[in-house]
Amino acid sequence: MSFDNICFDFDSTLSKIEGIDELAKRAGMGEEMARLTDQAMNGELPLEAVYGHRLEMIKPDKQAIDWLADEYIREKVAGVETLFSELTALGKSVYIVSGGIRQSIWPMASLLNLPESHVFAVDIFFNEDGSYRDFDRESTLARAGGKAQVCKQLSQNGQRLAMVGDGKTDLESKQAGAFFIGFGGVVARPIVQEQADLFINEPSLLAVLDYLR
Repeated sequence: MSFDNICFDFDSTLSKIEGIDELAKRAGMGEEMARLTDQAMNGELPLEAVYGHRLEMIKPDKQAIDWLADEYIREKVAGVETLFSELTALGKSVYIVSGGIRQSIWPMASLLNLPESHVFAVDIFFNEDGSYRDFDRESTLARAGGKAQVCKQLSQNGQRLAMVGDGKTDLESKQAGAFFIGFGGVVARPIVQEQADLFINEPSLLAVLDYLR
């Protein structure tokens, strides 16, 4: 099976960490936030029920977002740079589709040589002093079904699309006709193992390459 467009989740797929949880730990509220994130990723809570609530609790300022960008790069999953390079050499269009914060994701995406237009994520907004103001409440990626909408947009004109991710929100891509590869190299979630078209339980992301050629 060959694909034209390859989409990747970001947190716990390209980087080993969950960004919102790391911001919460930094703000001294890690346990409660990790529980909410896990409930959303396991499908126990709809994403929109926790998305804004988590950010309002943490109120990450610009300094925290820049810190997270560095952490994402430091904790990148094994094989990610080689995988992106190989897929690009094969002529594939590669995208990041994430409910994470765009400003924290972009530095690593740039490192992977993705154009900015290939990064779908949620913007947050700051006040003039760099303090947290709000997030893009119109973003489809801040609510359930958002990833399906992005995948539908990317698979127009009969283009074949694959999605690689670790969570329940990534499974939504199947609604748009995507071939879904569950990646358990960081977190192996039972619901993803059960419903993925293919499940990879290797620590290196390079393990998905042979299925994406």
